[in-house]
Amino acid sequence: MIIEKNGDGSRPDPGASVYLHRPCLYTCLMKLDAALPPIQLKEVPAIAKAAEAVGFAALWTQETQHDPFLPCTLIAEHTTNLHFGTAIAVSFARSPATLAYTAWDLAAQSAGRFILGLGTQVKAHIERRFGLPWPESVTGKLREQIQVIRAFWDCWQNSTKLNFRGEYYKITLMSPFFQPSPLHPSPSGRGARGEGEGLIPIYIAGVNPGLARLAGEMCEGFHAHPFNSPRYMNEVILPAIEGGLQKAGRKRKDLAISMTPFVATSPEEQGFARMQLAFYASTPSYRAVMDLHGWGATAEQLSGHAARGDWAEMPMLITDEMLGEFCLITTQEKLAGDLKSRYEGIADRLTLYTPFVPGEKDQWWMGLTQSFNS
Repeated sequence: MIIEKNGDGSRPDPGASVYLHRPCLYTCLMKLDAALPPIQLKEVPAIAKAAEAVGFAALWTQETQHDPFLPCTLIAEHTTNLHFGTAIAVSFARSPATLAYTAWDLAAQSAGRFILGLGTQVKAHIERRFGLPWPESVTGKLREQIQVIRAFWDCWQNSTKLNFRGEYYKITLMSPFFQPSPLHPSPSGRGARGEGEGLIPIYIAGVNPGLARLAGEMCEGFHAHPFNSPRYMNEVILPAIEGGLQKAGRKRKDLAISMTPFVATSPEEQGFARMQLAFYASTPSYRAVMDLHGWGATAEQLSGHAARGDWAEMPMLITDEMLGEFCLITTQEKLAGDLKSRYEGIADRLTLYTPFVPGEKDQWWMGLTQSFNS
């Protein structure tokens, strides 16, 4: 299968869309997921078991202090029905071949419960933390990474000739010695697509419309960045996703939007939210969110404080009005209803920014999951 770029970066070969399918977790009902805290691997099995027992629909890992894929092997091993995935793994820090192999193995191990969530990170981290080049076109390179990953999967599943030629990648070699076995549906018929086809959903993350549009065009899901507001989603992200869907002839039901909202049910949680929001708002790549609300000048101030390392000064610049836009302030009793009201018509999946910790408010968490996942 030859997959080459058109001038607009689109994929001309209809056969290349063999892995473009309905997201395994799309539903007309909003689902509640959990985030794995930044913990040691030995602690993962207990949290995974607890998350499944409490009733979360999925458990997401992240790439902050630890590798995002290693916990997934333990989640797969110690759960039965819980979906899980990366939210996110840094795609520009990896070869699409390594991503394809890892996702393939996790999908096989879990009988199709794994979701590959990818994010680009920002230029400074790619260049100065991972030591790799930042691409001229972020959407162009991520598009090709997804195409290459699916080309590998098509080769392994259907014995299609591996022959991808694009601007960033030329991938043409696959011998039997390096080719894994095809994926097979579980005995219950639950593959990664939910129809026993053994395919792997891809979610991508983003803040700006370019990646949201790419998700609508090519992916099964979109991880919205925690730093946003319902207004930003409605005025910027959702129209971009819709543009991508229309370009590819897809429908809204073909893509799941996953959000990680800030919530605060106590003064302590409000303080934590201010601190995190100040950090995100100081990042130049996320400036569009503040600009939409007319707070660009505050973002400039925050960037200056961050550059000087004045972290303690930054939360004080997040006003009550800003906090209310970016964080749901409510009570524990009203949280479920307020989440649904705030994100109805926007999100298909919610993961509270605060990670799930077994033994802390277990009964409350169980009641919350029942409000969404029953």
